Amino acid sequence: MKIMDGHCDALTKLYVNPKLDFEKEDQELDVSYPRLKHAGVKVQCFAIYLSDSIQQPTFDHILQMVDIFHRKIVSHSGIRFIQNVQDWHEVEAGDQIGAILTLEGVDALAGNLTHLRILYHLGVRSIGLTWNYANWAADGVMEPRKGGFTRKGKLMLRELETMGIIADVSHLSTAAFWELVEGYNKPFIASHSNAQKICPHPRNLSDDQIKAIIQCQGQIGLTFVPYFVDSVNLAVSIPGLLKHIDHVCSLGGERQIGFGSDFDGIEQWIKGLRHAGQYENLIEALCKNYNETQVEAFLFGNWRNFMLTNLPK
Repeated sequence: MKIMDGHCDALTKLYVNPKLDFEKEDQELDVSYPRLKHAGVKVQCFAIYLSDSIQQPTFDHILQMVDIFHRKIVSHSGIRFIQNVQDWHEVEAGDQIGAILTLEGVDALAGNLTHLRILYHLGVRSIGLTWNYANWAADGVMEPRKGGFTRKGKLMLRELETMGIIADVSHLSTAAFWELVEGYNKPFIASHSNAQKICPHPRNLSDDQIKAIIQCQGQIGLTFVPYFVDSVNLAVSIPGLLKHIDHVCSLGGERQIGFGSDFDGIEQWIKGLRHAGQYENLIEALCKNYNETQVEAFLFGNWRNFMLTNLPK
């Protein structure tokens, strides 16, 4: 079965440690070419995330990570950069793995919308508006004041809509989420978030938020972060993740479910999902609980439908 993963932080690890090798099964990389190939991952999103170790992030830091993406990932003969619908179709028709470039947090753009347009030209196709805390555009979900978008942040949203960059609300504050719902006229995603009803972590989505994503025909990448899956048990296993699938389905979101592992952005793992090469364990559990059509949709088909509708033509 084909798989799409809506979020990983392998780029950040490759930036922090230049000795890591994406082309080999490096034990420090959850996501590497051999592991993606073994698992049958057909499309992987790679996030540009500037970690806290960079005290004053600038646009130049983002450009350095774009450079790493080109030099260390899409330079591999088995990887194809996906920037539009045509690229997607060619990946599906061939043997290569598709790579989509995304941005997690707009802090380093420093309010300069020209930088945003440059990133579009460089192939960034989805942007997570914040990380956990406030930036110039909006408040993140862990920001104590719990604010929404700034004036400039709302201008950025209009620019995203005009250019066709997909807005990603994972990490966004609740107030900003609802401002986006009111003022953004295209489908949007939560690339790596789960259901609050099952696990009451602030990073997870409330039922009303899930319904809003369903309403706009967006997409939810259920994530493998253990403490977003289960807030009670320390040893989290794959059945705990299935509870989130069941809950989103119960709200009418069967067509909105995909996965966004957050591999390489986590230091704890679900039992049996330690790295991208272990997707087979998730597939086995899915096949025991859902029919083949549903499993194929959760793993790939729902993301595929969303991307073919929302990537540039």
